[in-house]
Amino acid sequence: MGAQGADDSAVPPARSDETRRPTGMRGFTIVWAGQLVSLLGTGMTQFAITIWAWQTTGIATTLALIGFFTAVPQILTSPLAGAIVDRYDRKHVMILSDLAAGLATAALLVLYWGGHLQIWHLYVISAFSGAFGAFQFPAYSATVSTMLPKEQYGRASGMIALAEAASGIVAPISAGILLSVMGIGGIMVIDILTFIVAIGALLVTYIPQPHLEETAKAERGSIWEDSVFGFKYIFKRPGLLGLLTVFLLMNFILSFSFTLFAPMILARTGDDTFILGAVQSAFGVGGIVGGILMSAWGGPKKKINGVIFGMAIVSIITSFFGIGRNMTLWAPTAFLVMAFLPILNGSSQAIWQSKVPPEMQGRVFATRSLIARVASPLSMAITGPLADWIFEPAMMSGGSLVPVFGWLVGTGPGAGIAVLFVVMGVFGSITSLAGYSLRSIRDLETLIPDHDATSGHVEPS
Repeated sequence: MGAQGADDSAVPPARSDETRRPTGMRGFTIVWAGQLVSLLGTGMTQFAITIWAWQTTGIATTLALIGFFTAVPQILTSPLAGAIVDRYDRKHVMILSDLAAGLATAALLVLYWGGHLQIWHLYVISAFSGAFGAFQFPAYSATVSTMLPKEQYGRASGMIALAEAASGIVAPISAGILLSVMGIGGIMVIDILTFIVAIGALLVTYIPQPHLEETAKAERGSIWEDSVFGFKYIFKRPGLLGLLTVFLLMNFILSFSFTLFAPMILARTGDDTFILGAVQSAFGVGGIVGGILMSAWGGPKKKINGVIFGMAIVSIITSFFGIGRNMTLWAPTAFLVMAFLPILNGSSQAIWQSKVPPEMQGRVFATRSLIARVASPLSMAITGPLADWIFEPAMMSGGSLVPVFGWLVGTGPGAGIAVLFVVMGVFGSITSLAGYSLRSIRDLETLIPDHDATSGHVEPS
């Protein structure tokens, strides 16, 4: 990929001190590398804390609630975060988000070193991290639109997916090794240092702000009015709303199973953290392959095909986590799931970045995140008790569901969660294909013009 800058209208004159800093693809790559390092640290801490929480309580509900308390504040904060992203320097917003995450890890570290860390602390700190994490997605996504031309959107999404995948490989393996060398405290120290690297990468890079038309300036309301702008924008466009509805349903369905991924593996392997780390690394390897493919390819010409068919494929492959009983099937399944996800998510991201004007992307993308994820906390809250008190007992020897699913997933610890993986994988595939039957979704790329093909008028908020 050659280095290319953002649209000229969004960049101040070249003589500015700011524009002497790296920008375009070079600048984006620096920001991307900083976020990659940060993801590695975060992944190691999450792996270590997952093991600690499981060994402390031994129930799936604990891990499901950590996800719940992260997601709810993130979702509730999203509209306000989007309004702030569009009003203020997006670099500063990303720095704030990284700084808050670093402070959260520092708080965990102090509690752990003092011997006071308890499960409820994880819930509180997860809520704090989730609230500030709401700023990261719209700011990072909108940054791509001002640094790169739209022809590079798919490739940039592939690079972002590649970073997430790389952390998925290195983080669990590194955490597994370092746990025996320096313990959880040492891993959290490394995590804090990675946040410093991410902030440093942002500081040395020039991130252009979007060019704001006079009409947009005149129509901009209060920050609270801007918080609901994204809802109005999306609800006026049935294709975008329909696509988001499919994502909402998919996230709701698949959260039932993936929230319990670690408990299932640990339960079925007798708490073998090596196998858990190895399977999570297989996720990372698949993500790297998918990320490289998406970075080089940019996705299918008709991006909606990459989204919907990607969803259907990922969903049906997910069922094999439940069918598998050891690494022989779990690892290839993890690889394939993550190999398709960068294509799915990258194609979706390219659609949104092409359709939504850059000066609106903070507000619209934050609302997009809220709508797509709003039902996930409900499934997270339900799935832990559902597994612990209904599905797991029903899949023990002589349990009520053994005659139905025993031949497919076996019996014993973790088998009840395995049933959830199988059932939700099938439901997810059916849901995604049903979305493709609607013309407003199937043809949204032609029904909704690209933002640079319109007159530049901003619809009233």
